Amino acid sequence: MRQRLAILALLALAVLLGAGVARGELTQKGDLRISFDGGFVPRSLPRDRPTPVTATIEGSIGTTDGTHPPALRQLEIALNRNARLSTRGLPTCASALLQSTTTEAALLRCRPALVGHGSFRATLDSTQAPVPASGKILVFNGRRKGRPALILHLYGTVPVRATFVLPLAISHRPTGQFGTFLSATVPVLAGGLGSITDIKLEIGREYSYRGRRVGLLSASCPAPAGFPGAVFSFARGSFRFADGRRLDTTLTRDCKVR
Repeated sequence: MRQRLAILALLALAVLLGAGVARGELTQKGDLRISFDGGFVPRSLPRDRPTPVTATIEGSIGTTDGTHPPALRQLEIALNRNARLSTRGLPTCASALLQSTTTEAALLRCRPALVGHGSFRATLDSTQAPVPASGKILVFNGRRKGRPALILHLYGTVPVRATFVLPLAISHRPTGQFGTFLSATVPVLAGGLGSITDIKLEIGREYSYRGRRVGLLSASCPAPAGFPGAVFSFARGSFRFADGRRLDTTLTRDCKVR
């Protein structure tokens, strides 16, 4: 009994102060290094029912010696089972409508399906020095091979204007710590010379469906009965590169019961 009370007090202190968990994770294999970060708002959630949330995901890819990193080929982000992603009732946007469009044109064509936004950076390998590239990301609800997907529209103007459309397939698994998976195969960029180095995404939207306010993303706080909050594995990132290396990293976050 005393041990349970002690654990309860320590957990309550950590949750109330927002302490005890790192805000980002570094993973390294050889000279290749990844920084993976993210979170969600609000952090105060019901214990027994999901409520709409907005999630952020950030990733950075680099090397310890400053050389050009290998190209990212496959990406998978897994979300904790207590987070749910549902596109039911949302308008969709077809990838074909986004090809060769600016950010403004993409919004004109698909604004009703907008569910997020962000930014990206990339580098192009060069015999002299890496050439940086950057731009904006829009996230739309869509379909990929007939199944739900999030469609990323990347548009950059530096060093040249270019559009890149990347579907993130949505899948769900009935068991395990993580229940929702977002995965993509990244095509070859700039003839194999381009590598994504930074990506930041904010995803979330509230909308009306059958007379109720629902969220693209919703979550509850997985705290046991009697506990004011919980510390849990929020997301896992898996990154596969052109040189065969794979890096995996998991983010730990906390929530409060409201």
